[in-house]
Amino acid sequence: MHKRPVSLQVKRRENLQAWKDFIYGRARQCWRAPPLTEDNNIHLTVVYFCNESPVDMDNIIKPIQDALSSLVFADDLQITDVESHRRYLSDGIDVTNLPSMLAEAAATGEESVYIRVELASALEEYL
Repeated sequence: MHKRPVSLQVKRRENLQAWKDFIYGRARQCWRAPPLTEDNNIHLTVVYFCNESPVDMDNIIKPIQDALSSLVFADDLQITDVESHRRYLSDGIDVTNLPSMLAEAAATGEESVYIRVELASALEEYL
């Protein structure tokens, strides 16, 4: 998604709702399945390509979760694992082994957010 994310702590709440609506709209274009049922634990990955004054990663995760709730998963309580990454576009990003959507986002040179939702693995697989 080629757009600067909005922080959960933004002063103008209408900007937060607009950001959630934007995420929901983009996810709706990509997500073709019914919401993952409540018996599924979910692993959420967020990658943020930013410019010089980035938004705090921890403050962009909750709005993303809220926006995806009921479309991608039944309830954001299902999210048991969150992985977040922030990279500065000015540092150059090697796109060689990135998923195509992420590589395309890096190539634009614009602030972008990439979101991946998958079933969570057993804890020992992450450690």
